[in-house]
Amino acid sequence: MNAFQPVHGIIFDKDGTLFDFTTTWEAWARAFLLRLADGEEARAGILGKAIGFAFETSTFHKTSLVIAGTAAEIGAALAPHVPDLTSDKLLKIINEEAAHAPQTEAVPLAPFLDDLRARGLKLGVATNDAEAPARAHLDAAGVVAHFDVIAGYDSGHGGKPAPGQLLAFCAATGLSPDNVIMVGDSLHDLRAGRAAGMRTLAVLTGMADTKDLAPHADAVLPDIGHIPAWLDQQA
Repeated sequence: MNAFQPVHGIIFDKDGTLFDFTTTWEAWARAFLLRLADGEEARAGILGKAIGFAFETSTFHKTSLVIAGTAAEIGAALAPHVPDLTSDKLLKIINEEAAHAPQTEAVPLAPFLDDLRARGLKLGVATNDAEAPARAHLDAAGVVAHFDVIAGYDSGHGGKPAPGQLLAFCAATGLSPDNVIMVGDSLHDLRAGRAAGMRTLAVLTGMADTKDLAPHADAVLPDIGHIPAWLDQQA
């Protein structure tokens, strides 16, 4: 792939990229697990282990399914522990709690995205969250209109690390993959970008560290706020 192809579009992961992962999803996990456990903390702790979350300390294991998995995958992991709930009901609860999860912007998003739009870039979001809560999060941040495409795992293009969402972004915007950058905080994000034929940027606002991400990224940045300077260096 030619590293000097001009950049005409950027597609972002959401959680751990546009929004800080731990602030959002640790709060979600506690509220969600307590709801499933009818307020019983001991049972919430047992349920948390099924998804790689230590309820007692409110921390995720580095390999937690929540970090890069879809809501359907989280539901499948929990289903044996909540046999009284249908898969549809469980998924509904996951998405309801996700829509209400507090969001901490990795950087002030509106001015950051305004700058990218002023550069003439097309922008997208590809998340393994469902599309409805993803739109709710972006709308609450006042930036949903900044994006040309917002794709969740349930939007009809599959989820990451498969490249379907990213290729759908290219189809919708008319861009070639080699003119698009995929930005994310997990290996799922970076592998999806590579599979789509895109360059990839990793950020450290998720759970993975530089050692994990660097072999799969063109660059590893502290956060998305460093992207404009990186773009200027490519010119």
